[in-house]
Amino acid sequence: MRPILLERDGPVAQIRLHRPEAGNAINLALAEALAEAAAEVAADATIRCVVLTGTGRIFCAGGDVAAMATAGAEAPRLLRGLIDPLNRAILTLMTMPKPLLGVVNGAAAGAGLSLALIGDVVIAARSAHFTAAYTGVGLTPDGGMSWFLPRLIGLRRAQAMILTNQRLDAEAAERSGLVTATVDDAALAEEAAACVARLVAAPAAALGAARGLLLEGGAASLRDHLESEAVTIERSGAQAEAREGFAAFAARRKPNFQGV
Repeated sequence: MRPILLERDGPVAQIRLHRPEAGNAINLALAEALAEAAAEVAADATIRCVVLTGTGRIFCAGGDVAAMATAGAEAPRLLRGLIDPLNRAILTLMTMPKPLLGVVNGAAAGAGLSLALIGDVVIAARSAHFTAAYTGVGLTPDGGMSWFLPRLIGLRRAQAMILTNQRLDAEAAERSGLVTATVDDAALAEEAAACVARLVAAPAAALGAARGLLLEGGAASLRDHLESEAVTIERSGAQAEAREGFAAFAARRKPNFQGV
């Protein structure tokens, strides 16, 4: 069984974590396959939106703790071997010039929580819940969790989740800003499809550039970021997307960004 399923439907690529018998836990094969799939969709200019989800009842249970438990003295080497390709995948998905939709179909723990954090839009099934989990097995966060979580929900809530292993249900995750929306499990696929349609219809280059600005903004000074915004909007104003947007505005019609 392949640990990652990469499915294409026109301008949409879906990356599906696919170890349902192990709660989609991340082993070396899954981490490497995820990095390869991320690189493939990021480089494909025909893909306008990427979806990240899991197979079965669990989104991702985190790292494969069962394998770590049997690794003995080799556990540190095993951990580093998993983390390096996982980090490549996350960095690629976060910096690619196209939007990422996270569809959290069930529990997200450990590095699974990290993967749930990286979407531009994250839709969670009402049965989903979110746990840092690391301190439960004597480990520290990975996959960017200690970077993403405070930025999304604030330092105090992040401390509770990481240091006290506080678990959030889907509705609490939505209230805190960890996810964008929570829907009934039966409506998850329909809501995801509607969101994909909106993202595919949006101006892809502008969304990609806006992703970059959002990622850089937390570390830049206001002066530097204002200049980055100015350079980026000037650049986007020269694109075919802007010409279509201006023309549609003047003609009082809906813009067709996919046609440019």
